Amino acid sequence: MKKPLAIFWDMDGTLTDSEPLWEEATYFLSELLGKRLTPEQRQLTVGSTFENTLRICAEAAGVELTPEDYPKYQALTFNKTRELFAERLEVFPGIQNLLTQLKSDDMAMFVTTNTVRHVADSAIDTVGRHFFVDTICGDEVAEGKPAPDMYLEAARRAGVDPADALVFEDSTTGMRAALAAGCQVIGLPEYAQMEVPEGAVSIEKLSGNKHLDGATAADVYDWFARISG
Repeated sequence: MKKPLAIFWDMDGTLTDSEPLWEEATYFLSELLGKRLTPEQRQLTVGSTFENTLRICAEAAGVELTPEDYPKYQALTFNKTRELFAERLEVFPGIQNLLTQLKSDDMAMFVTTNTVRHVADSAIDTVGRHFFVDTICGDEVAEGKPAPDMYLEAARRAGVDPADALVFEDSTTGMRAALAAGCQVIGLPEYAQMEVPEGAVSIEKLSGNKHLDGATAADVYDWFARISG
């Protein structure tokens, strides 16, 4: 069976059930700026960089940002997120069992997250840092997702062609980034209405399930063989 040469994992909403916590933090940010986002506006921030999230919140509130605003609101939002992670962050069911199987098969795996290192490290530790060859965070590449930089860097570090790497992503933004890098992409959309870009394949089409609980390493290899041709 054709196997991927490396697997790149998004974190928020893919490995960890952190999107509800990011949702709280994003609403917190929007209220700091003076107007709570609508659910539709909040959806535009999923998987995005902080810069984009701040821009969406400011535009919704009719606030013109100054250069001093970015570090101020970043610190407030990231501190809030770290507090939420410490209180309630959970790993999705089945993830650690699947990672254990893949690691025992010597699969090279990376965390590839738009979350900045300051916030991401505690979440990576919660999942299990020992599963991964390396981790790449949003503040460690020139441009975060949807730019392909993070996945190109992961492929470079892994020493593989991006086409031989499998990516698991929950957000449209992340899927676009992985596709732009030339990776094989399996989408784990949180919402039924979330767009799965052309070129990515929804997990539901491959397994009939909406997430990875119960999936095995053999399943992952089968999915990769099916989508990579």
